Amino acid sequence: MATSPTPPPTSVLFVCLGNICRSTLAEGVFRHLTSSNPRIGRIDSAGTSGYHIGASPDARTMRVLAANGIRDYRHGARKLEPADFLGFDYIFAMDRMNLRDIQQVRRRVEASRANGEGALAKVLMWGDFGGTEGEEVEDPYYGGIEGFEIAYQQMLKFTNGFLAFLDNQG
Repeated sequence: MATSPTPPPTSVLFVCLGNICRSTLAEGVFRHLTSSNPRIGRIDSAGTSGYHIGASPDARTMRVLAANGIRDYRHGARKLEPADFLGFDYIFAMDRMNLRDIQQVRRRVEASRANGEGALAKVLMWGDFGGTEGEEVEDPYYGGIEGFEIAYQQMLKFTNGFLAFLDNQG
């Protein structure tokens, strides 16, 4: 009996506005929960803006990750790049504004490609994997630690939902 080939590892990019709160929280949680999952490959995060390039995640992001046993996460903020659409299978937006901005960059990448070379990343709302299509992760930047704790719980739920989705894909 022949076995079907193992699909290549799935690569994911999490995107928010500045790449210091939500997308880094998503990346940290996802890395932690999938560290031994052979179906997951490259994991990264980026921002739609360049406000914080090179900066570490917000201290509240790091505090919430550490409080939940994730103490080895490191990241320097970066801006979403056209090459990301060829380097990742999925690009996940944290809210509708991020989704719109990501889709705008994707359209420019698509228009500039010769002969449609290579598949472009699927662009989706990260919250689509939480059971409610289009669920947004509110930006906790201007609030207290509570917003980061709520976002952390969303990241757990969305990660589990996405992993279930991948399992159902074969």
